[in-house]
Amino acid sequence: MTDSVTPERSTDQNRLLRAMSPEGVDLLRPHLEPVTLELRQVVYDSMAPITHAYFPTDGAISILAAAGSDESVEVGTVGFEGFSGIPLLFGVDREPLLAICQSPVTGWRIAAAELRDAVEHPSVREVLLRYAQAYRIQAGQASACNRSHSLEERCARWLLQMHDRARQHDFILTHDFLAGMLGVRRAGVTVAAGHLQQSGLIRYKRGLVSVLDRAGLEAAACQCYRIVNDSYDALFPAEQAATPSEALAGQ
Repeated sequence: MTDSVTPERSTDQNRLLRAMSPEGVDLLRPHLEPVTLELRQVVYDSMAPITHAYFPTDGAISILAAAGSDESVEVGTVGFEGFSGIPLLFGVDREPLLAICQSPVTGWRIAAAELRDAVEHPSVREVLLRYAQAYRIQAGQASACNRSHSLEERCARWLLQMHDRARQHDFILTHDFLAGMLGVRRAGVTVAAGHLQQSGLIRYKRGLVSVLDRAGLEAAACQCYRIVNDSYDALFPAEQAATPSEALAGQ
């Protein structure tokens, strides 16, 4: 659903919009609609037209690839650092991937046609293409991670990604949903999350996760988490800023 504009909803809360020149943002601003998406809401379906691009300010969108009949695995995550709808940059309005909210999401959306027009501006095009490169690195690293690292390492990485994009200390998560994101059986996720909880890194109760030891969770995750974050910082060096979870820690 679209929302009315509030003082708390600023374009600066999205890393890409903050990275654009004032002229680039002014070009987009008349076409940006504040929006709130629900948990598990489909942003776009596989091979369905991508009607809008979304620039989250908090929460996260998962990009899923089919991995067999009735199975899928997460190949990318979009939060306050990016936008959904990369195919639109290349004149394509659909792809064989599913985009779904892995948490409630607030942010901005823009119609596909308006985004395609705005990409003609050098600042808009340059920032969004840099993000496309960062996202390509994330997707490639996810593929390597799913093949090479233990389920507990991958689980820790995913929880860190979600914690980065959350604007509260706790976030909603079920074992079934996490298993779907990682492309594994629920029983494996239960064991991995249980071990992280026993180690005092998280608290997991009734579908609600609390990160208790952020540094410990980073140590438990594979190096893919840091590789992806470093790639974003290298591509957007002037925009390095506290993640929402880090901002909360300072409150």
